[in-house]
Amino acid sequence: MARAQDKTILVVDDEPNVRFYLASLLEDAGFNVRTAADGVEALESIREQRPDFISLDLVMPRKSGQKLLYELKRDKELSRIPVLIVTAHAEDELGKGDLADILDNRMISGPGTYLEKPVKPMDYVRSVQRALGIEESPTVVDTVEIKDKLLERIKGADTAALQKALDALEEQESAKK
Repeated sequence: MARAQDKTILVVDDEPNVRFYLASLLEDAGFNVRTAADGVEALESIREQRPDFISLDLVMPRKSGQKLLYELKRDKELSRIPVLIVTAHAEDELGKGDLADILDNRMISGPGTYLEKPVKPMDYVRSVQRALGIEESPTVVDTVEIKDKLLERIKGADTAALQKALDALEEQESAKK
């Protein structure tokens, strides 16, 4: 069976925070991750080193996800790379038509072809794992769920509580050395 550490995922999104978040989720799951800010940058990255999977935003400057997908499908080798559309625009005027075109023309097909933002961390990781034939590990589930819970708690925490938590983590790191 395939292993996450043997697979490289290209995360393509024009929003830096989203790109970082999605890449972090995949790295926590053991994948090698590269990122691109738009379709032009993504195509350069794909040609430089072919990824095993692409997580693709639809609405981006310079070259949209739809246009990138059409370019990939014109190339016999690149057309075999599995793609997951991750978009906030599945139901609005910015992306609804593009997504419908992609699905109607079977540019991508089957279950798990797209996720709507904001994505649930485990849905995202599991979509990639399933597409690549990687067994879902309970450890990955635990890591992602714990990290997600921490991020939620951090939003409402005061500075003193955050400092206390940071001190505890640093103390634990020092003890390991």
